[in-house]
Amino acid sequence: MTDRPLTLMAVHAHPDDEATGTGGVLARYAAEGIRTVLVTCTDGGCGDGPGGVKPGEPGHDPVAVAAMRRQELLESCEVLKVSDLEMLDYADSGMTGWPSNDAPGSFWQTPVAEGAARLAELMRHYRPDVVVTYDENGFYGHPDHIQAHRITMAALEMTELTPKVYWTTMPHSAMRRFEETMREFHEGDMPEPDPAEAAAMAEIGLPDDEISTWVDTTAFSDQKFDALAAHASQGENIFFLKMGKERFGELMGTETFVRVKDSTGAGSPENDLFAGLR
Repeated sequence: MTDRPLTLMAVHAHPDDEATGTGGVLARYAAEGIRTVLVTCTDGGCGDGPGGVKPGEPGHDPVAVAAMRRQELLESCEVLKVSDLEMLDYADSGMTGWPSNDAPGSFWQTPVAEGAARLAELMRHYRPDVVVTYDENGFYGHPDHIQAHRITMAALEMTELTPKVYWTTMPHSAMRRFEETMREFHEGDMPEPDPAEAAAMAEIGLPDDEISTWVDTTAFSDQKFDALAAHASQGENIFFLKMGKERFGELMGTETFVRVKDSTGAGSPENDLFAGLR
């Protein structure tokens, strides 16, 4: 045992990802006295600009969008009581197939070894007991999420550290509830997805019995909602904000993960990312 506090490091791709996937655990563990470190890999410059203007449209300025999103990220971290924010500041690569995927300096074009070396230095500095990032598909296939996964796993190989490592996921039961809620809020006028989109959606998440870790964050769902709301410039893309705090808490009160590295011998399924560490 040492006097060093237990430490959680979450590695995310863009400003607002920290709230969507891990806002509950960041808030919960901060409240429990655990140091929470957020690493945000990109500047978010491919997000919406003022008035919802999209990348490539007249009036979209990636530099200005990145500056706006940095401020929103700081506000989100304040809501979630994140101890330490580290920004790698790679250029946002945009969605799959966008020209920005190929832009020099984009996160997607950055050699994995380069990004991993920077992240490994942060890991050596903070010495996390738990590391959370995305799975090999970046949860839903976004290039920057995939790259965040790659540099995280490579960075771990570069260090002598042996944290518990988790990938974010969602149980299929929750995905069904989410789809039902979306249809409810669209009052039945939501068009049926095309077959390719439906097939892609079916690949998201895991069967319930394949999920190792279910963390109850119900008591912190208001903080998670407020952290998402801090990213006001992206509100058009954040469906969860439309449902209000009560429904949000019902739908998003549990965060789920797959444990992929563990040296503690903790049992599974577990209800605590720090099981076996305290």
